[in-house]
Amino acid sequence: MSAFTSKCLTLMFVAVSMIADAAAQENPMQFLSRANAKTARAASLKNKWDGPVDGPRLVKGKKIVLIAQDLRDAGVLAILNNMREAGAAGAWEVLFIDCRGNCSTGAGLIKQAIDMKANGIVLVGVDVATQAKGLPLAADAHIPVVGWHASGKTGATDGLFTNIGTQPKEAGQIAAMATIADSNGKAGIVVLTDNTNPYLAQRAAGITEVIKQCESCRLLSVEDVPLFDSPARVRQTIENAAKKHGNKWTHVVAVNDFYFDFLENPQIAAVFGQNKVSGVSAGDGSANAYKRIKAGAVQVGTVPEPLALHAWQLVDELNRAFNNQQPSGYHAQPHLTTSQNISYDGGNRLTFDPSNDYKATYKRIWGH
Repeated sequence: MSAFTSKCLTLMFVAVSMIADAAAQENPMQFLSRANAKTARAASLKNKWDGPVDGPRLVKGKKIVLIAQDLRDAGVLAILNNMREAGAAGAWEVLFIDCRGNCSTGAGLIKQAIDMKANGIVLVGVDVATQAKGLPLAADAHIPVVGWHASGKTGATDGLFTNIGTQPKEAGQIAAMATIADSNGKAGIVVLTDNTNPYLAQRAAGITEVIKQCESCRLLSVEDVPLFDSPARVRQTIENAAKKHGNKWTHVVAVNDFYFDFLENPQIAAVFGQNKVSGVSAGDGSANAYKRIKAGAVQVGTVPEPLALHAWQLVDELNRAFNNQQPSGYHAQPHLTTSQNISYDGGNRLTFDPSNDYKATYKRIWGH
């Protein structure tokens, strides 16, 4: 190791230590002030385009096959529908393979997509690690594979041309801070997560990291409940947590809105009614979530994904791959939806759809 490298590493260590010390010295009021500031920034209007401004013209007549984790998930379904809208600009055909929550770990799914004469493949909510045996088949056939929530990392990673999604850890951090702000820094929190998906696991990591920084809050438990488990298991998890924590439990932070769909079950809702629990989700911003937030029900906030924008970006990234260009490197900034800003940026349509003219921008880039 050179003296220069050694010195750089020492300086980095000192800088990280100083940041850690500053966080440790932060009192509850300072932390709450920081949480309020971060959530306010996340809740601001998203009316300025911060993505790519140039790229290749859209190639015509491509066939794209989506391998979908589960089309019962509103976010996954929205990606499919909006990719079809975006791809229509180039007369693209967008087909799908629905795993129904149980994607196989062999090469079969990628091979099935190749057999469907795919020009491009999209893993939608599917852990790329489960498709490791199939990726070489796509590479040999010169078929680009992109992901949406397919890895805990965004950008070109894990054999993908690129992986799209709001930075998952940051989304989790914002959901946790919104929860803490809602409780005025006195939350007793249960976290609902799904560790079978690395993207969701990263959201959970961001959630717990923030809660542990709040001296006046309590992280009561982290419950690992796979997203598409039966309502009976979700109900049992909630009932057990309620019995264990009693009135110490004030808030729930979930890695996906879909958990709150389960929580609307009358039997589960009764448990929440007794405890007066409220919650925030770290994604993805379903129509049901927007309805709950509008109604002032159990869910008071969500960190929604710009699903339509992501779908248009997926088309753009595939088009860059078809033209032998590098991925754009664009990542949409996280957003927080609450009752205060729900009528903006698509909220009147029960979705997060930034008012930044992304469709017109992509069409201009594509030559339309």
